[in-house]
Amino acid sequence: MAYSVGKVTIPEFESTAVDLIPAIASNVRATFRTNKSKNLEWRRVQLRKLYWAVEDYKDELLTALMNDLHKSTYEALLTELEWVKNDCLFMIKNLEKFAKEEKMPKGAVPATFSLMGFRQRKEPLGAVLIIGPYNYPVQLLLAPLVGAIGAGCTAVIKPSELTPSCAMVMKEMIEKRMDPNGFAVVNGAIPETNALMNEKWDKVFFTGSAQVGAIIAKKAAETLTPVCLELGGKNPAFVTKNANLAMAAKRLLWGKTMNAGQVCMSQNYVLVDREVVPTFIEFLKIAYKEMFPNGAKASPDLARIVNKRHFARLKKMLDDTKGKIVMGGELDESELYIEPTAVLVDSTDDSMMQEESFGPIFSIYPVFTLDQAIAIANSVHRTPLSLYAFGSKAENKKILDSTISGGASINDSFQHGSLNTVPFGGVGDSGWGAYRGKASFDCFTHVRVLAETPYWADFLLRIRYMPFDWKRFNTFRKMTTQKPDFDRNGVVTKGLGYWVSLVLGLGGKGLKGALARWFVVLAGYYTLELYKARK
Repeated sequence: MAYSVGKVTIPEFESTAVDLIPAIASNVRATFRTNKSKNLEWRRVQLRKLYWAVEDYKDELLTALMNDLHKSTYEALLTELEWVKNDCLFMIKNLEKFAKEEKMPKGAVPATFSLMGFRQRKEPLGAVLIIGPYNYPVQLLLAPLVGAIGAGCTAVIKPSELTPSCAMVMKEMIEKRMDPNGFAVVNGAIPETNALMNEKWDKVFFTGSAQVGAIIAKKAAETLTPVCLELGGKNPAFVTKNANLAMAAKRLLWGKTMNAGQVCMSQNYVLVDREVVPTFIEFLKIAYKEMFPNGAKASPDLARIVNKRHFARLKKMLDDTKGKIVMGGELDESELYIEPTAVLVDSTDDSMMQEESFGPIFSIYPVFTLDQAIAIANSVHRTPLSLYAFGSKAENKKILDSTISGGASINDSFQHGSLNTVPFGGVGDSGWGAYRGKASFDCFTHVRVLAETPYWADFLLRIRYMPFDWKRFNTFRKMTTQKPDFDRNGVVTKGLGYWVSLVLGLGGKGLKGALARWFVVLAGYYTLELYKARK
């Protein structure tokens, strides 16, 4: 059964038969072994096809995003479709440069080995599995695919079953437009995902919750399969009394309105200097009125919660809180609508602080000092995906120096994750690995170090052959061993080389520099002669 909206018809969601999954995985593995995906032009063609597939299926994708998440056309184009198309163009433009063999970094190869042709070759990992989430069902599934294609991998992609319309559109889109032997889509829920994880992959890329990420990592470890995990976390925001409070309130509220707060980077709680809490709240209300002059529910721009289960989870957080709702608070289950809501709390044990909201709700926690705020952030979640600092330059630096996070934005909400050309990823509990831009290519690439030794150079390698020759070894050691410039206490020692380089660097270039160096040399000479005369 299919459903239609205007001229667009989207098939009803249908899971892939579990017994077909081994054959699907085997097919993409077999295709990779033909080496066709290693050809750069083949990769470019697939990227071009993906670009035009997204463009040609625009109406279907927009309809699916509206149906699954009530995501407006504006937001869908900005954060999903145009994002993927720009990813394709970036990869096509830079592919040859990314894939090119590289020389070893300067200083990595000693002069005695310079004839051995050391270099780095970029090779695809193989057949990969990409598992996408529900919050950005197009971008977060297809953007990793762009990296896999660019690197020369074949792939099976698994859309989220929580966004069934998007899953069905992307299945049709990929199967009709891409190389059917190189790429496939598997739809379904837990049984289908388990069947996929029972297959041997060369890498698994997963975006989703930390709980499921741990399951994916454990299963992948059984077959020594590397993983890239893009997870979430209880992201903190810091607002000091030196911040631009109006701008901080506006930008943080924006972070909780995009996709109805269903963004892995959005703040979970805001640590605010208690002196300015009332002012900060007033600015939140002003920003709310500017964004939603007729109220959030009437806005055509605000998305909805993905399903009733997640609606109930968010509602429970609000029901269980002992804090005070200071902005928003309206809920309507029939529309899966939750108003952007701020809750003033006074305990880290509050439900609003203990759980990741992943929705349009967040807490405000008053603090006495910045040190207290940092201690709270490090205790609630030591390695969040994102962190936000609104304060003076010194305060922002202190926050960054005292915390760990996947990424951070200063004076803004998830700006660091708003470009498709810079690396993005978590750390610790919020994820392993990074992608986007060149990092997407690197994510699915093995750097293979090559050495090419000429036959005629064997006389240089006599040292390695038996019988061993101590005389040759000692000569080799003198040529290759570097002496430390520090003592056993770790203190740098200043030998003759240091003073020579210091003198040579005095005064800069030109006549003045030369005169300055001669002055130092002459002064040293006369000082030495005076010392000898006295002695």
